[in-house]
Amino acid sequence: MERETAIIIISEKIKLIRTEQGYTQDKMAEILGLSKKTLVQIEKGRITANWTTIVAVCALFNQSEILNSVLGDDPVEFIKLIGLKNTESKKEKTMGGKVWWKEVSKEGDFRLQQNIISQHYRILDEENYRRFSTFNLDEAINRLKELKEE
Repeated sequence: MERETAIIIISEKIKLIRTEQGYTQDKMAEILGLSKKTLVQIEKGRITANWTTIVAVCALFNQSEILNSVLGDDPVEFIKLIGLKNTESKKEKTMGGKVWWKEVSKEGDFRLQQNIISQHYRILDEENYRRFSTFNLDEAINRLKELKEE
């Protein structure tokens, strides 16, 4: 997924996220560092949020059911993946992909999974630590083979 697509998807959900969290427009604007006028324009679909605002929404509301329903189970990982193109993670514990993930491949102690919502890929080790994330299947398969060889 490209940055512009993510901006559109998340911009369209900002009003729902705000109401889910129980915030007024004034409070949400303050939280996101926007003017109320800008927030209203985003909520009415007249403009899209900028990248910084999208990152803030994903970081601050990463437990939002609305965000999880459009991005999968980890909005912060999703936004990092788009911002950095792919990520070689420091070992970060996951839940193992019980809800939002389907297994694509397994090599040794490593599993390649695909998020059923965002379609991005990740590699987990045998203890469910995330080792790599990308939107590119070929990159994921190559990294899976490399990890197996290490």
